[in-house]
Amino acid sequence: MQIIVRDNNVDQALKALKKKMQREGLFREMKLRNHYEKPSVKKAREKAESIRRARKLQRKRLQREGLLPGAPAVKK
Repeated sequence: MQIIVRDNNVDQALKALKKKMQREGLFREMKLRNHYEKPSVKKAREKAESIRRARKLQRKRLQREGLLPGAPAVKK
């Protein structure tokens, strides 16, 4: 991962780096690797995450189709 520091503005570069790391999921991975996770616990966590992701995608799809209230406003 590489960030370019422009005009000696380290604060802005650090902010961009943190944003990239967050997007890539590095903070989350570091937190998970901090302690040992039993394989059975890992499997259960990953399955729950998968279910959560699928439900979120389904909810967004229904909102876009207008079948659920709370559809995001369309920006022009």
